Amino acid sequence: MTSEPPLVLDIDGTLTDAAGRLDPRVFAHLQAWTAPVVLATGKAFPYPVSLCHYLGIEPTVIAENGGVVLAAGAVSYQGDRERAQAAADAFVERGGDLGWDGFDAVNEWRRTEIAVNLDADEELLREVAAEYDLEVVDTGYAYHLKTPGVEKGVGLEAVAEALDRDPDSFVAIGDSENDVSTFGVAGRSYAVANADAAAREAADLVLDESYFDGTASVLEELGSRAE
Repeated sequence: MTSEPPLVLDIDGTLTDAAGRLDPRVFAHLQAWTAPVVLATGKAFPYPVSLCHYLGIEPTVIAENGGVVLAAGAVSYQGDRERAQAAADAFVERGGDLGWDGFDAVNEWRRTEIAVNLDADEELLREVAAEYDLEVVDTGYAYHLKTPGVEKGVGLEAVAEALDRDPDSFVAIGDSENDVSTFGVAGRSYAVANADAAAREAADLVLDESYFDGTASVLEELGSRAE
């Protein structure tokens, strides 16, 4: 009998349904998982921490595409939020629009980067980002203005060290460009069927099922091996 492996799971598109809602089956699957579960997301830090709280699992988080890492009770930050904010301001001054009307919950609690709506002028955004020595990552849900070299995969290496685990022991599941670095660090990686081209190319296996249906199929298979 083998033990369950530690997991590193993207949230949007991976633990959700097509409408972006958290699949209710996530609770049973992750609450029963005996190994560490890492939530790795492009969302601002409070979102995955809150999800861990309501799932009732130890908060182990890679947020903001690797900009914030929480593991073994310690938080670390990477990425230059001030430079990202300056680039976002310049983008707006040149006629760009961040695209979040009213209260900007997308960026209100973001510590290391700025997220821009996918309806924004991508060409202008990338032009401004280059001037500020920043990169733009398209997660399928937003463009992220971020510091080069800050990635989910680097965050996973930090988490593995904090948990005294081999990064190669982790199983990763994701759906987009920002999961590619995670796939490169984890020992086994899966892209759900709704994944973008970059994630599909980088994954060890592309699943037949989309969204949490795909993720659940992996968890059930891994769980059955551990029985």
